[in-house]
Amino acid sequence: TNTDRDRGLHSSPAASPRLLICSSDFIAGGRALAMAWPASSARLHRRLLETLRKSRQLTLSVAPDTGAAVPAPATRPSAQRSPPRSRLTWRRLLTGTFLGSVIAAGAYVGTLDEATISAWTFEASKYINPLFRLLDAEDAHKLAIWAAAHGLVPRETRQDPPILEVNVWGRKFSSPIGLAAGFDKNAEAVEGLLGIGFGFVEVGSITPIPQEGNPKPRVFRLPEQGAIINRYGFNSDGILAVARRLGAQHGRRRLADTSSTSLSVPEGQIKPGGKAGPGILGVNLGKNKTTEDTVADYVQGVHTLSQYADYLVINVSSPNTPGLRKLQGRKQLKDLIKKVLAARDEMQWGEDGPPALLVKIAPDLSKQDLADIAAVALTLRLDGLVISNTTISRPDSVVGLVHADEIGGLSGKPLFKLSTEVLRDMYHLTRGKIPLVGCGGVSSGEDAYKKIRAGATLVQVYSAFAYEGPAFVPRIKEELAACLERDGFKSVRDAVGVDCR
Repeated sequence: TNTDRDRGLHSSPAASPRLLICSSDFIAGGRALAMAWPASSARLHRRLLETLRKSRQLTLSVAPDTGAAVPAPATRPSAQRSPPRSRLTWRRLLTGTFLGSVIAAGAYVGTLDEATISAWTFEASKYINPLFRLLDAEDAHKLAIWAAAHGLVPRETRQDPPILEVNVWGRKFSSPIGLAAGFDKNAEAVEGLLGIGFGFVEVGSITPIPQEGNPKPRVFRLPEQGAIINRYGFNSDGILAVARRLGAQHGRRRLADTSSTSLSVPEGQIKPGGKAGPGILGVNLGKNKTTEDTVADYVQGVHTLSQYADYLVINVSSPNTPGLRKLQGRKQLKDLIKKVLAARDEMQWGEDGPPALLVKIAPDLSKQDLADIAAVALTLRLDGLVISNTTISRPDSVVGLVHADEIGGLSGKPLFKLSTEVLRDMYHLTRGKIPLVGCGGVSSGEDAYKKIRAGATLVQVYSAFAYEGPAFVPRIKEELAACLERDGFKSVRDAVGVDCR
């Protein structure tokens, strides 16, 4: 009865043990009683069951020390109980949504191939690169090098189109598009820059002794023309610091090449990449501003750094080092090249052989100067020429722009016409016998194609990459491949110098 139930609820813990009856026992007994109840009492049967079910909330327990019955905590009738407060706060909702999105995105990305992910990362870089323009030009340059050195740039996993493959100097370039010297001056980010997808990267210019270069500010943007004026002045960490970096990178690249290459190269074929594995590395050598023995500076660079390089470049054309361009004279250049070649050849080389030796010239030379350089290159069997460095001239397209009057070398789109004319002239003068590297004002695949048709075997970029960032690299390669296919060429080699024949 209700009276007995209430009496049991209010019994003290010290009371004598009593028979413990759970609410489930009440329900079972009620169901048995109902089965024997007359059919006319069905309504009373339902009410009894309802009362017994509610009694499930009143469960008795046994005290652990004495075994005495302890009443369960009394509860309010459900009609008087306040509704429980919801624990779903906006913070929990936001956190759950974020975590769910991350898990879903991770699961989706996990189903994609590397090529698709690579394409996404390059596309995403388009939205990050404009932030660099908010910084001072030199600060942005340093930040870009730091990001590439720490792997914070996209990594290309897609294969270059086979039509872009180039074989020169005993090396197989996956594409003719490379990064010019001046961007990674101290070889801090070689692996990151090669990973972006360049066919080759040229570091430097590197001087024997560390030097600060010219006073700041020394880099200026001309965004209206996609151009840059710089007067860095061979700021360099010196050959010893660069040698340590290149030595460490050389070892890592060799290790990666050994672990990833399972197939041997058939006899008579050229192994892809350079002496240290994937990617071709060029080292650009300069001289110190205050040096008294110019030749000794270049010879020291050869002895220290050539073991890490697939090709070396003698830079005698920077406009920002006093007296440097005088080395482009016929007699001076001939003496310099002979001594540098002797320094290279006196070293012992393995099966890969010595690095190729090139000279980088200016675009501001006279016709006679170009003829003299071509004659020296053919006589001494120079391995190649880089055409060209920055210009001290100011084309009409930049006149009147902010910073256009700053002292220094101009690079970017305004340099394209001048440098391509010099390239075409040098191809004629050398009769196509010396590989040429076209550099200056290249900002699209069409520009690179024009350089190749004018005589370039390889093409270097600088300013356009500085403005557009990593996404520029896959774009220019795709456009160049389309140009070659459009005109029916099966390889880059087939298109070299066709406008000069």
